[in-house]
This record gives sequence, structure tokens and C-alpha cells, in this order.
Amino acid sequence: MSVEMKDYYAARAKEYDKIYAKPERQQDLRAIEQWLPSKFAQCEVLEVAAGTGYWTQFIAPSAKRMVALDASQETLSIAQARPGCAGVDWVVGDAYQMPLVGQKFDAVFAGFWFSHIPLEKLSGYLSDLNRFLKPGARVIFLDNLYVEGNSTPLSDRDVAGNTYQTRPLSDGSTHKVLKNYPTEFELTDLVSSFSQQFSYTTWQYYWAFDYRFEG
Repeated sequence: MSVEMKDYYAARAKEYDKIYAKPERQQDLRAIEQWLPSKFAQCEVLEVAAGTGYWTQFIAPSAKRMVALDASQETLSIAQARPGCAGVDWVVGDAYQMPLVGQKFDAVFAGFWFSHIPLEKLSGYLSDLNRFLKPGARVIFLDNLYVEGNSTPLSDRDVAGNTYQTRPLSDGSTHKVLKNYPTEFELTDLVSSFSQQFSYTTWQYYWAFDYRFEG
């Protein structure tokens, strides 16, 4: 994670969960909270960019074992206090250089992380993630759909095609945050060299991409 992104999420830690309080998104969130846990039942799960543990609290009770990694101690401190997260192994570390030497998992979850990976790094990132997967491992990425009039408007685009938002925090600061919105075709194309088992699910405000690692 870039220094800018790490600083942004550390500063946002105490107000991060406000995003889950938006009234219009409650129906989607309840549906995903019901949909997600069964995907990881009795699995050894790695959660990448766990943040404040909002999704950890739903996955951990059904998992056999769960390791939750995030670059920010500030967000993990909030996550550790959540009900349902007892027994989770919390790891402070960079998602691009995960300190998990020798460990392999049969499931990976990342909520609202995929959209922050620069387009030019996606292929390499997924190849690196594969090093931590057992054959047949399930990977689920959950992220935002861009909904006109509801999502934070895009404020910039770079030469690689990455898009950005300008986000304010309650302390008055503003932050330029990389936020991409991949299509279903782009997602399937990215994993086609190591998976032919995948599905794409959408709700009104969110998407989930679920695939099996066939390495």
C-alpha cells in the first residue's frame, strides 16, 4: 500500500464505518452479510486489508481459522474489539508484501481492497497472492459499483487509466484516493490463466467476484 493510502486509512479509522450506515445501502449489506459466511465455512481464511473488521465479524465464526491482515494498526485496533472476532490472528502488514512466509490458505477474502490496486499492478498482485493459496482455494473480492448520484464522483484519471476520488475527512483534510471500478470482463480476464471457475454477483451498490485457484 502506498504511503498516501496508508496515511489516509489511518486517519479515517475512527470514521470508516460511517460508510456502512448509509440508509439506502442497508438492504444490500444485510443480503451480503447473509451470503458471505457460508462461502468460508470450515476454511482456513486469509483476509487481506481487513480494515476495521466489519466483514471479519461475519466470516470468522464460520471459518476453521482466520488470519486478518491490514497495514494500519489504527483500524485493526477497532477490529479486535468486534464481537465474533475472538480467535482471529491479527497481522499488521502490507498487502503487497505480506509477512506470511510459508503459510497457505484454502480461502481468501478482500473487501474494498481490489479497487485500490493500480491497474498496472493487478496481474502481478494476483500472481503474488497465488503463492499463499492451496490448489482449489476460493478467493472472493467484494467492492463498490459506481452508482451515479450516490458514489463519490471521480475527480481524476491518470495515464494508466486509474481513476481517483477526492475524499474529505471530518478533520477538514482532503485526500486523493485511487478507486477503480472494474467490469466483469476485466475481472474474468485477469484470472483466466489460473482459474476457469468463477462467478460475478451484483447488488445495487456492490459487486463480488468469486473464483477458484486451479494452480
